[in-house]
Amino acid sequence: MEVKLNMCLETARRWVAVACLCLLGGLAPSSAPAQQNPSLVRVDSVRSEPMSQTVPVVGRLVARQAGSVAAQISGPILEYRVEVGDRVTAGDVIAVLDSATMQAERDLAAAGLSMARAELKTKEAEVILSRQELRRLERLKKSAAFSQARFEDARQEVAIAEAAAREAEAAVTSANASLRLAEINLEDTQVHAPYDGVITQRLSEAGAYASDGDPLVRMIADQTLEVEADVPANRLLGLTRGAAVEVLLDDNTLIGATVRAVIPDENPLTRTRAVRFIPRFGDHKTPLANEQSVTVMVPVGAPRQVVSVHKDAIIKQPGGTIVFVVSEGQAQPRPIVLGEPVGNRYEVIQGLTEGEQTVVRGNERLRPGTEVRIDGET
Repeated sequence: MEVKLNMCLETARRWVAVACLCLLGGLAPSSAPAQQNPSLVRVDSVRSEPMSQTVPVVGRLVARQAGSVAAQISGPILEYRVEVGDRVTAGDVIAVLDSATMQAERDLAAAGLSMARAELKTKEAEVILSRQELRRLERLKKSAAFSQARFEDARQEVAIAEAAAREAEAAVTSANASLRLAEINLEDTQVHAPYDGVITQRLSEAGAYASDGDPLVRMIADQTLEVEADVPANRLLGLTRGAAVEVLLDDNTLIGATVRAVIPDENPLTRTRAVRFIPRFGDHKTPLANEQSVTVMVPVGAPRQVVSVHKDAIIKQPGGTIVFVVSEGQAQPRPIVLGEPVGNRYEVIQGLTEGEQTVVRGNERLRPGTEVRIDGET
């Protein structure tokens, strides 16, 4: 009984002491410090990626095929079938020359071929006749009527007939070639487009006389454009054949391109070399033109692998640059050394390794050791 009384007195003294402390601190006896909730943050992983610094170089679009389309024979121009700005397909008729003379020459060549073939048949018949005579004399060799002189003459007549037949065959071949040449000239009275493109200029008119080789129109293959840029010689290291670059068109569209060739001819005044790129226009809808200006993003050097961190994770402080790294539910500051920008990220020279989680949202209110909860939208 006495022991229970002592325990009650001890408990009463403790409560009195707690009440006094609460009153001295201005707090109610039931108040207690609340547990702090973890901070909600978003994170981004440190990753390793290739980096290539680029410099802009002004270039231009150039057509792989462009120039004049010339007449291949001489003659008056009967008509033009295209106007400036017309789009043509390879094989379309551009202009028509007078074909009357060429048609007559074709008919004359056809007649010459017929005559040569008839002459060949005659010579072949003479060969058969001379061979028959020779065989008849050979059968008389054992008779008294055989004449050695007549036999030798018959052999020579066979040789002469065979030579004449070969000459007639050559005449047929020559007449055949003349006919084909006349047919080609007749076909060339129609001037055809050599490739797909657009007519940019008419260099003559109907009624004019066109000599062999005179240009009739100019055209450009605007569907097979390439990019050409004069690149400084000290920027050519990363421009190997097949290397990928980006090209900015004048409407601010960014397209991809690959290096086709570096022309081994340096301009001694500018110390630049022409580089040709094959662009990938994709579904680009804006009309493109020969000699249109573009900007080529030329790599400074060969790509290299770097560790990068998102720009939103970086915190600038007087003492240096830090990021908050999440580990075991806590955010700890980490001093880092930055390098070159890589898009919306920065190269990390020192301080981070690939795969670490850095805080990119909510890092402005963090303190060392702060417990964090990662947002599911990270």
